[in-house]
Amino acid sequence: MDISRNEQRILHLLAQGGRIEIYRNDRRKIENARCFSRDGWLYPGFDLLLFRKLKRLKAISSKAGRPYRITERGLRLVR
Repeated sequence: MDISRNEQRILHLLAQGGRIEIYRNDRRKIENARCFSRDGWLYPGFDLLLFRKLKRLKAISSKAGRPYRITERGLRLVR
């Protein structure tokens, strides 16, 4: 499956130890998502649409309320 260049960049950043943190509003809807590198730097080219696409592809997941990380499927997609 082909993925876009922006998706490849995000998955590569996550594969190196980055994370995606989400922020919810009062009604528990996802309001904002931010991507951080392993050093804590904020990646500027990340938005909610890209987050939803990566989640739909099952390239990222969150466990026990922790930040989103890359999955094994995501690792296969980025290769």
